[in-house]
Amino acid sequence: MSFLENYTKKIDDGLKEINLPEKPNNLYDPLRYFFTLGGKRIRPILTLLAAEKFTAKDSKIDALDAALAVEIFHNFSLVHDDIMDEAPVRRGKATVHTKWDSNIAILSGDVMLVKAYQYLNSYPSEISKKLIDVFNKTAIEVCEGQQMDMDFEKRLSVEQDEYLKMIRLKTSVLLGCALQLGAIVGGADLKAQNDLYQFGLNMGVAFQIQDDLLDLYGDSALVGKQVGGDIIANKNTLLMIIARQESNEKQLSSLEVLLKKVDNNKKIEGIITLFELLNVKEKCQDLMNNFYKKAEMHLQEIELKNEQSGLWALTSLLKKRSY
Repeated sequence: MSFLENYTKKIDDGLKEINLPEKPNNLYDPLRYFFTLGGKRIRPILTLLAAEKFTAKDSKIDALDAALAVEIFHNFSLVHDDIMDEAPVRRGKATVHTKWDSNIAILSGDVMLVKAYQYLNSYPSEISKKLIDVFNKTAIEVCEGQQMDMDFEKRLSVEQDEYLKMIRLKTSVLLGCALQLGAIVGGADLKAQNDLYQFGLNMGVAFQIQDDLLDLYGDSALVGKQVGGDIIANKNTLLMIIARQESNEKQLSSLEVLLKKVDNNKKIEGIITLFELLNVKEKCQDLMNNFYKKAEMHLQEIELKNEQSGLWALTSLLKKRSY
């Protein structure tokens, strides 16, 4: 992933240079803390790559502010998600609401959102209006996706179409937004903007399906969490949804018994056995690959497949990722 290091450093350096007041400490220290937790920085890198594709060589407009807006918004959503999920750890470190408290985390997250808008407003008015229009639509959709996800937690089962819509809103639209913001800054026409948005949208769905697969079939040391965590939490992932769809009455009854097991190891082992019988992993992989193919079709509209191109190279890396 060496070609991404320069982009990652550019984003990390930009986050370090954000001008935050010293006081009140409990408002701004959580921001400084969260920005140092790292992360893949995939979204802002997509913004930079998209802008590079269209920006004229003599242009003085830089896409970094748009990329930082995307990353700051993503971090804002994570801080609030962690509160709602009561998650104690994020990227191997204590979450903001655990290290401080929920009220502080809410306020600090709100400041992140405002900071994102400040970065979008740094551009000339005709550009910033276009950026903010796309950003506003995305921000609302991300909230809709999060609400759907929380609603699903109270339900015994979820339909596949519902689940795909949820991950499109919660995860994918921000990837599409990141690419479109970069395209706008770079001066791309509406067709190119739409192709890049659709590329990101389909990539995002495939990315989340891949996460579902890695949770159960990935290397825990690489993934950074216990294998089968979604099963332990009885989450309605795509794997579980497909298992319910493919099960006969007897298998469905066995699945319900397994989900109530107290012994997590036996629970995971039993469900994996059932998944193997139903070819659940393979069906998830097929669906994931279909979304990757759709993404590549839209990217092909922008440029012919070329592994030397940043967007194509990143796509290849994401498809092969193991964490």
